[in-house]
Amino acid sequence: MKALTVLTMVLVVISGCASSGGSLDTALKNRDRAQADRDRDAGRKPAQVIQFLGIGEGMTVIDMIAASGYYTEVLSLAVGPSGKVYAQNPASVLQYRNGANEKALAARLNGRLANVERLDAETNDMGLPPNSIDAVVTALNLHDIYNGMGAAAAQEAVNAVFEILKPGGVFGVIDHAGNPGANNEGMHRMEEQQAEQLLTRAGFEIESSPLLRNPNDTRNIGVFFPQIRGNTDRFLIRATKPSVSAQGD
Repeated sequence: MKALTVLTMVLVVISGCASSGGSLDTALKNRDRAQADRDRDAGRKPAQVIQFLGIGEGMTVIDMIAASGYYTEVLSLAVGPSGKVYAQNPASVLQYRNGANEKALAARLNGRLANVERLDAETNDMGLPPNSIDAVVTALNLHDIYNGMGAAAAQEAVNAVFEILKPGGVFGVIDHAGNPGANNEGMHRMEEQQAEQLLTRAGFEIESSPLLRNPNDTRNIGVFFPQIRGNTDRFLIRATKPSVSAQGD
């Protein structure tokens, strides 16, 4: 039996566990996942995040600015073999650090994760039909758009997500929390209120979770400092596109 077939079967078995009798948490512990990913789970709490966002079997979802694909693989397990995941990256992310993300994502998908399709496209124009996607997740990325390209560019990206989501679809936003008035650009952070404003202006209804909060993070140092890396205080927002009836009211 070819290696690709074997690995595809592994995906099916693991995904079945995640979406039926077992749990996503159990599936994430499977040794088919890289040890480096499993080591990051304690700080990222992916199973609880996915549960809060309401993502499950059979959905079509996007890992927006997937980079090397940590959340791409989480979502692949969450939606199962009957679902689909787009691993979306703009050109700048794939070219970053001499193509580190491009190489890592290609290696992750090589003969694995049969329900994942790469989507090499700009964040504000993914080329997908309106009202076609069940959920979008972006983890630790919105601050880069907001700080690096400006609030207008961030709003354009959020508006584009709203457009492609189905009515009732969910946009999950995770990011490093920053203090008002601080040098959040230099620290790779953003104020939660800034994210909420972008989302509400686009038309989303928002709900926040304390799941990824860390009160020991004073938010006054950069997110890559060893004492806080992987354990920053993060906000987690579930932004829902209103149903057709709600949009018509």
